[in-house]
Amino acid sequence: MAKSDSFFIRASVDTDGVNFNQTSIDLGSFVDALGKTVMRIHNVSIQYGSAASIPNNPAALGGNAMTSYQLTTQSQLAMVDADNRTLISSGKLVGGSNPTIAGSTQGNFTSLTDFADLSPQEWRNGYLVAVESIFLGTDSVNTPLVDNVTIVLECTVETMTASASMALALSQQ
Repeated sequence: MAKSDSFFIRASVDTDGVNFNQTSIDLGSFVDALGKTVMRIHNVSIQYGSAASIPNNPAALGGNAMTSYQLTTQSQLAMVDADNRTLISSGKLVGGSNPTIAGSTQGNFTSLTDFADLSPQEWRNGYLVAVESIFLGTDSVNTPLVDNVTIVLECTVETMTASASMALALSQQ
């Protein structure tokens, strides 16, 4: 298989704490299953929140909150589990607080943890993608901890036989 130099794809999706939000990432300039061109994702990096944002304090809503993300090969209506064949990567930011700390009724953060819940996020041989769009989705529990989720993918493009690339594309839909 012929390989290209690695390149990076970036995308963001806003959180609102109420609805599942999703954005599509166009791969049409990299992927053409009929033309035998596929993309290999080598690793996934996540930024929770815009550069200037501070995580929301979950104490205002009673203690705990979570913001999740997922990267899939097919559009979704909600978050999916790892047994869904379209899931490439997923993770979450979980915040906890204790409303009784220092006598405050609003409480303070007691924990803020980033989970890469579909490990690894860096693959030894990469994750092949043969669809022309992938989808970055996010959802929150209780309150959004951050205003958006941004993903950075390190990728390469390579060629496969027409039958192999079409079979891969069909398996990802």
